[in-house]
Amino acid sequence: MVLSYDMDMTISKRIRHVRQTLNMSQVEFAKAIHISNGYIAELECEHRKVNDRIIHLISLTFGVNEKWLKTGEGDMFFKTLGEKLQRMVTLFNELPPKFQDYVMQQIEQLLNVTGKEPQNSAEIPPETPNDPPVQA
Repeated sequence: MVLSYDMDMTISKRIRHVRQTLNMSQVEFAKAIHISNGYIAELECEHRKVNDRIIHLISLTFGVNEKWLKTGEGDMFFKTLGEKLQRMVTLFNELPPKFQDYVMQQIEQLLNVTGKEPQNSAEIPPETPNDPPVQA
């Protein structure tokens, strides 16, 4: 749902709004996206310009809709797993194959760190060089 005031807010105010909606302090929010709390404070006070890297970090870490963060249009958060999955597939398909392989390795390592085993990939047929990109 788009609230009219969302589009009137600056991106810095929308970042603050996300943080407050999540009931997080600047320190907690900054730590979650691996930047300093001073940097977040400067962003929120509009003393620093919000760059695409920060937008990506906030979106990926907290499930925030990048379009909403940039413009105020749309919902603040992705609502469904399907929306997240579609976004992930879109981003994945934009990567060159060697980076796609790297992403897959990182996902498997994250699963190992959390104590979860990747599902058996033997059930998935091997990809051939002429296969089309993955679609959601």
